[in-house]
Amino acid sequence: MSQKINITFSKSSAIKGGLAILLCRDEARLSPSAPSADPSGVATRAMEIAEFKGKKLSTLDVLVPEGSPADRLAILGIGDPADLEQRDWLRLGGAALGLAKKSPQITIFIDADEADITADAVSDFALGLLLRSYTFDAYKTRKNGNGEGNDKKSLSVILVSPNATAAKKAFQSAQAVAGGVTLARDLVNEPANILGPVEFAKKASALEKLGVEVEILTEKEMKKLGMGALLGVAQGSVRPPRLAIMQWKGGKAKQKPVAFIGKGVVFDTGGISLKPGAGMEDMKGDMGGAASVIGLMHALAARKAKANVIGIIGLVENMPDGNAQRPGDIVTSMSGQTIEVINTDAEGRLVLCDALWYCQHRFSPQCMINLATLTGAVIVALGHHHAGLFSNDDELCTQLTAAGHVTDEKVWRMPLAPEYDKLIDSKFADMKNVGGRWAGSITAGQFLQRFVNDVPWAHLDIAGTAMGSPQTEINRSWASGFGVRLLDEFIRANHEG
Repeated sequence: MSQKINITFSKSSAIKGGLAILLCRDEARLSPSAPSADPSGVATRAMEIAEFKGKKLSTLDVLVPEGSPADRLAILGIGDPADLEQRDWLRLGGAALGLAKKSPQITIFIDADEADITADAVSDFALGLLLRSYTFDAYKTRKNGNGEGNDKKSLSVILVSPNATAAKKAFQSAQAVAGGVTLARDLVNEPANILGPVEFAKKASALEKLGVEVEILTEKEMKKLGMGALLGVAQGSVRPPRLAIMQWKGGKAKQKPVAFIGKGVVFDTGGISLKPGAGMEDMKGDMGGAASVIGLMHALAARKAKANVIGIIGLVENMPDGNAQRPGDIVTSMSGQTIEVINTDAEGRLVLCDALWYCQHRFSPQCMINLATLTGAVIVALGHHHAGLFSNDDELCTQLTAAGHVTDEKVWRMPLAPEYDKLIDSKFADMKNVGGRWAGSITAGQFLQRFVNDVPWAHLDIAGTAMGSPQTEINRSWASGFGVRLLDEFIRANHEG
């Protein structure tokens, strides 16, 4: 879906047209390699005239004189490299691509000083370029006034850096992560008439070419397992449900796996508890959790992660058919616990509870992390800049928070407590699927906690971050692919020796 971008790494480069981007440190210090792009010194003079100080993410377009080796010249401020973290280099890479406009070739001079700009930093910069290049235009048959369309030409990018060899090696892993993010974004952006539960399951099966072991459970098999909660959501749709189980075995044979479980409601009308019509088209993205899990499995397999990882996604469609479940219905989950369905629009937790129970009893994982566009309430609480984090384990929370800081896919811990748990007690069943108006995202977490026993577990409510989140230097898409980079970093930092 994205513009094809070819990134190469070079220790030196002779510019032959296109756009040249010079990185500028704070106090207007150009890279020592800049003279090759700016032999006449016009960039230095332009910075003086514009009082350009090289602050992080600041930019300056420079008119090139006749005879310049570049057709265009731009300066990108990076501030003090000693203060830059991984997320900063990602943003800088995205900002650099934003300067490209219609240039078919870009030459970027990173710096000639290896002491404070590492190969990993250059790789992260390149990853930012890739992430920014993403567009979803598969259904555009011609360009519109904004130049969008499906006929974009490829872009060649040369990154000039003295540690080009090491950066190229580091970038192999980054490319795998970019592939996972792209996959997740594509799935969330796809319309629901194209991507149903069966088609989504085929996307999971496609990971077999990367070495992932994939099983797909049908409605008949789930019924035999007693997954009454998940199947209750699916019964209103003519499209049958699926449960996809993905296994990546990159760690030691006896190492217990880490498990990720995703909510995959391919379209959510709300069921009999019908949603308002305004904005309902966005509910094609209610499978953002499942998309992140598939994207993560792609990233881990493509970079050959040294860890054992399970990905499970429950795939259903929630429709208001004559056969749909009703408010007041009572379903029996795989755990044997009964659930009174107060609101059929609180369906994601019904899908997840059976998937969580299946996961822990089949795989005995070290920990379980589920992702779901679960509640609008979490957006009221946190907006679009943090995902809600709910957990029964402090160490797991610390690890996820740290990974969020590194990747800039931020999470914020929310409370779980007995006082909230009482809100989902039911008069007629073991529990009800909603707890009332107040603390909606918390009571959803309390519901899920009833299905994890003593397994270290975290629930990420990504309703505000997976779709419709703010546009950034590295994402111009409605679907962000949130969670892929976060959880890849979590695995990398905590579960790979």
